[in-house]
Amino acid sequence: MGKEKFSLENATIKSIHDAFTKNELTCKQLVEMYIDRIKENDKIGPKINSIIMINEDALNRAEQLDEEFKKSGLTGSLHGIPVLLKDNIDVTNLPTTAGSISLEGIKAERDAFITKKLKEAGAIVIAKTNLHEFAIWGETRSSILGQTLNPYDLTRTPGGSSGGTGAAIAMNFGLIGIGTDTVNSIRSPASACNLVGFRPTIGLISRSGIVPYSLTQDTAGPIMRTVEDSAKVLDVISGYDENDSLTSWSIGNIPKTYTKYLNKEGLRNKRIGVLKSFFGEKESHKEVNNIIYENLRKMKDKGAILIDIDENIDADKLIEDISVHLYELKEDLNEYLRGLGSKIDINSLKKIIGSGKYDKGIEKNIKVAQTLDKRMPEYNKRLFERRKLQNLVMEIMARYKLDAIVYPHQKRPVVKVGESQVERNGVLSAVTGFPSCVLPAGFTNPTKTARMGIPVGIEFLSRRWNEKVLFEIVYGLEQSSKK
Repeated sequence: MGKEKFSLENATIKSIHDAFTKNELTCKQLVEMYIDRIKENDKIGPKINSIIMINEDALNRAEQLDEEFKKSGLTGSLHGIPVLLKDNIDVTNLPTTAGSISLEGIKAERDAFITKKLKEAGAIVIAKTNLHEFAIWGETRSSILGQTLNPYDLTRTPGGSSGGTGAAIAMNFGLIGIGTDTVNSIRSPASACNLVGFRPTIGLISRSGIVPYSLTQDTAGPIMRTVEDSAKVLDVISGYDENDSLTSWSIGNIPKTYTKYLNKEGLRNKRIGVLKSFFGEKESHKEVNNIIYENLRKMKDKGAILIDIDENIDADKLIEDISVHLYELKEDLNEYLRGLGSKIDINSLKKIIGSGKYDKGIEKNIKVAQTLDKRMPEYNKRLFERRKLQNLVMEIMARYKLDAIVYPHQKRPVVKVGESQVERNGVLSAVTGFPSCVLPAGFTNPTKTARMGIPVGIEFLSRRWNEKVLFEIVYGLEQSSKK
C-alpha cells in the first residue's frame, strides 16, 4: 500500500502500527498526510478554523522515529501517532495562548506532565487547537483565532471549551485529541462532533503545565474516534505527578491497562440508572430523547438492566449553586501567570481585564470572577454542597445497586454559532469529580446545513476510580452499534 492509498478516515492506533510494521507507511508520510489535511481544510475549504498553530518540528520528530523504528521497531505504545493538544497545555518551545491574545507568544520552557507522557510513548504533537478563551465557556471562540465551526454543520458550534480539539479530530487532522474539562469541556465537543470524550476521576491525570480554570474541578482527557484508542491514551497519560498532589490519590487505583476492560459483552448484567431529570420534556428535546431511548433499547438487548432514577437533579442548579469554577478562576489563573515570571507583563486576571486583550464573549464571566475568591462564605457553602451532592450520587448508586448512570449529554442539539451553549448535563461529573464518558449516540434528522444530521452524545457516569466499568459499558455499546 502506497502513501496515496492509506486512508485517514478509519485509522486507529492499531491500524497505523500495522501499516508501519508492514512497511506500508512511515511516520513522516503519516504526519505529512495529517498536516496536508489541516492546510486543505482548516483555513480554506470548509474553514473549520480549529488549529491555532502547527508544530514545525513534527516532521523532524517523525523522521527520528522512522530511524528508530528501522533499528528496533515500535518505540512505545503510541509510536508515531499524531496528537492534537488543546492550546492551554504546555509544549516545549511552542506558545501556550489559552486562546487569548493576552498570552500571545508566551512559550513554555517544559512540557506539561501529560505532554511528556505522550512523547515518551512515541506520540508526536503536530498542532495545538483552538478553545473557548481560557476554557471559560462552551462555544470555542477566542481572541487568538476566532470561532471554530462544527464539521457536521458549519452553522453550528463544535461545543466547548475543547471544541478545537473535537472539530479537528472529527476532520481527521490528527488521531489523538487531548482536551481539558472543568464543567463540560471534553464531553461537550465529543457529543457535538460524534466522538468519544472521557473525563476521568479527579486525580487520575495531572494538571501541571495546564493553564488552570478551577483546580477543584479541572482535569484533562482524551477526545477520540474509538473507545479502544481512548483506553490506550488513558493508559499513557494517567498516573502520579509530584507537581500535582491530587494525583497521589491515583496510586493503587489504576489498572495495568484499561484495554483489559474492552469487552464486547461489557453491558451484560450491568445495572444502569436512567437519570430522568436530565431528559428534556419539550418539543425541542424530542429528537435527542428518541436517539437516547434507542440506545437504551440496544443496551437492554445486550443484557443491561435499566432502572429509572426518579430523584430530581437539576443540571442548571448545579452550575448556579454548587460549581466553584468562577470562585477559583482568579486565584488559580493568577498563580499560573505569576509562574511565567518576566516573560509576561499581563500577569493577573485584573491585568487581562485592564488590557482588553480578550474576546468580549468572556467579559462578563471574567469580570464576575475578579470579584470572587476562595475566602468568601459562598465558596465554602458550595464546597459543602458539593460534598452533599457526592453523597447523594453515591446513595443513589447504592440504593439501586448501580454500576453507572446514563443520560443525554445535551438535552437538545448543540447551538448555532452566535448562541450560548445551553442544557448540558456534564456538570454532574465535573462537580462530583466522578468519571464519565460521552459516546456517539446517533444523529438528528438531516437538514440543509447538516446532511448527516447533528451528532448527539450519550453520557455515562460512575463512581470514583471506576473507569474500568465505564470502559466495559461504553465499549459494549459502541460495538453493538457497529454494523
